[in-house]
Amino acid sequence: MRVLFTTWAWPSHLYALVPMAWAFRSAGHEVLVATQPGLREEVLRTGLQGTAVGYDVDGVGMVRGYILPSETDGPPVSSAPHAARGPRALQMFLAHAESMTEDLVGLAKEWRPDLVVFEPTALAGPIAAASVGVPAVRLLYGTDLMLRAQQMLPDAIAPLAARFGVAGPDPFGAVTVDPTPAGLQVPGEYRRLPLRYVPFNGPGERPEPLPERRDRPRVLVTWGHTMAKLDPRRFLAGEVARAIAGLDVEVVLAVAGEQRTLLGPLAPGVRIEVDAPLHQLLPECDLVVAHGGAGTVLTSLLHGVPMLLIPQLPDHAGHAARVLAAGAGEVLTRDEATAERIRAEVSRLVADGPERAAAAALRTEMLAQPTPSEVAAELETLAAGS
Repeated sequence: MRVLFTTWAWPSHLYALVPMAWAFRSAGHEVLVATQPGLREEVLRTGLQGTAVGYDVDGVGMVRGYILPSETDGPPVSSAPHAARGPRALQMFLAHAESMTEDLVGLAKEWRPDLVVFEPTALAGPIAAASVGVPAVRLLYGTDLMLRAQQMLPDAIAPLAARFGVAGPDPFGAVTVDPTPAGLQVPGEYRRLPLRYVPFNGPGERPEPLPERRDRPRVLVTWGHTMAKLDPRRFLAGEVARAIAGLDVEVVLAVAGEQRTLLGPLAPGVRIEVDAPLHQLLPECDLVVAHGGAGTVLTSLLHGVPMLLIPQLPDHAGHAARVLAAGAGEVLTRDEATAERIRAEVSRLVADGPERAAAAALRTEMLAQPTPSEVAAELETLAAGS
């Protein structure tokens, strides 16, 4: 069987596809990952076969315009113009689909996949699947925030699909594979296959083991990859580490190599882990303070670790809201996140309170879900019946 995976050029969206792609590959199937040229080298770093389709779109520039306003930091760096028709995020997804669809349809007709697996914002995926008459499988990378646009998505992609002779492609695919536990899900009317979340936080060497635990709680501070790209002023990892340095906690900062210079001066004893996969640090931590990215949220919950989240993008706010609703952490706006408030919340959350119990319960839910190999076998049946 041949399985075509696709995403636009955003690393965290690619990373969410990797465990499922490797499950198919390990089962003996051919796997190909198609993305815009800017992400092709990152695909190859995962060990998967990749190919470039279409052209690059300024995703960073478009996302920069979505930063949530803050009285503390002033207006966003960019107030990028957007089309008057439909939500701005949807316009961005359509711009990526516009850039990819022609080449992706051509690739599908030439390579003849049995399945097309797409992350939920890669709207070229279901069009390409429909063009060759195979099932489209939507693989979520976090809480299904696209449900907000469920009613408008079919009409939004219809003109683009029609250019390639495709009528009525379903932007939600034949089935949605969902790695989130029930406690983080948004109810929706579609076929859902649960999936045990397997973290892939990017390629990297195994970090040195963290020092042996002492009596103090250990707090991991991480800010993902997105915010530093959008605006270094919004990269709050160093600010958070300075705010909690006086507490009776150990502080571990997990950053990418290019983020090291953004941290600023730090108190003695703060440990910095550079380019360390997050899932290898979390088992020894008691709390995560972060930005609210889907990968950080799911990786933290897989280890039963509660969170303090300070989201600055709408999707980060959406993921953080589900964590708050599930009782597995606290959420602060950027303006609420003063040093005093951060210290107070960290002091509260490192204790064995209800947030820790809720995070542990979500971990149990996640571990009970089918593995990628089990889901791959079910999707084989879907492809065989198409």
